[in-house]
Amino acid sequence: MVLVKYTKIITIPPGPKARQLLKKDEEIITPSLRRFHPLFIDSGSGCLIKDVDGNEYIDFDSGASCLNLGYCHTEITKSINEQAKKYLHFPYSSFHNEIILNLGEKILEITPGNHKKKLFYCASNSEAIEAATKLVFWHTRKTLLFAYLNAYHGETLAATTLTADISVRKRHFPRLDSSVIHLPYPYCYRCPFKLTYPECNYLCIEFIEENYLEKNAPSEEVSAIFFESIQSEGGMIIPPKEYFQKLKKMLDKYNILMVDDEAHTSIARTGRWFAIDHWKIVPDIICFSNSLASGLPLAVMISNAELMDWENGSNFNFVGGNSIASSVAIKVIDLIQKEKLIENSIKEGNYLLRRLNEMKEKYDIIGDVRGKGLMTGIEIIMGSGDKAPNEDESTEIMKKCFRRGLILTMCGSSVLKMTPPLTIKRDMIDEGLLIIESAIKEVYHERLKN
Repeated sequence: MVLVKYTKIITIPPGPKARQLLKKDEEIITPSLRRFHPLFIDSGSGCLIKDVDGNEYIDFDSGASCLNLGYCHTEITKSINEQAKKYLHFPYSSFHNEIILNLGEKILEITPGNHKKKLFYCASNSEAIEAATKLVFWHTRKTLLFAYLNAYHGETLAATTLTADISVRKRHFPRLDSSVIHLPYPYCYRCPFKLTYPECNYLCIEFIEENYLEKNAPSEEVSAIFFESIQSEGGMIIPPKEYFQKLKKMLDKYNILMVDDEAHTSIARTGRWFAIDHWKIVPDIICFSNSLASGLPLAVMISNAELMDWENGSNFNFVGGNSIASSVAIKVIDLIQKEKLIENSIKEGNYLLRRLNEMKEKYDIIGDVRGKGLMTGIEIIMGSGDKAPNEDESTEIMKKCFRRGLILTMCGSSVLKMTPPLTIKRDMIDEGLLIIESAIKEVYHERLKN
């Protein structure tokens, strides 16, 4: 029997203070943001959040996968305080800085491959994607890029152009569409070719070569392909086990670079330092951010050293490599190793996946369960033999979980996204699962009544 000991709902959220703040928020903050819950945080500790009305929640979102070590880890707050006493920032684009060198050495150790690498620091993953775009154009002198349908790469101009998950991200905005061609992603549960794996024999890769490189996109003009090892915002979509090896083999044939966007999947989230490690290939460029500095603004674009042949002054950043954020990032990497959080991600992620698959056998509105490490999604469908996405009921399940003390979010059309902190323990997962199943069961039985 699972005991409820972490969640505590004093007043059904949003409580009175949160409702007051919501009114102020509507007056002051841009309406372009996608908020999942009317939640105003007061404090956080580990995997738990307390809101301004005193409600306490388990966080299965890790602050949009930014807080892999959870809230207010004592070693992280100590690192911030120690560096703040020395200096807050020193622009690495204009002067030299030992902290970014120390961080750089650690990053070189954990990123795939033993080859010589160089890196570029910036403040957000969108900027890292912009830098990677500029670098591949500079180095290859080629004018075309490949990206994937259902992808999310950020909010700046090049990143928005590479993105292709929902149309609102592009509506009315100028883009570089003449430079980007979008390809079908290997979404096996909803195969764009209406085939099944492995009988498909990776037709999705053959399709790229036959219909693009040989017909619509001259290979000598394609500089790189941008991809997410696992599509997070697109629906927690995981390619089959040999996909990236086969893709790399084809791209090497045409001398096309691989740019891996690990904004949501890096720093041990999937049970590896980087999700691409599951496929045992080495991309030419990797971009990552979010959890690197425990939510502080820091991002990295790292590439094979020979690619960074651009001229002095051709690309720089005034706030990238911020000294506090960089010192925190060093501590994050150390703590993941010291506290064996990669091992915990694998162990608890496998447990979470198994329990969710058990739920899938009981409720036919759960169409698919997928995940690696502590990065998991369950796709809610119409059920009764109908695989159509069920956005209404997945939204209702998410809201019911929130009202009962569990924070999770949605991605794709109707996927419930679960990315708890890597520090999470078994009993907290069990309490979260209890809430999830109670919400699914309630929605499921409401459906049967109607």
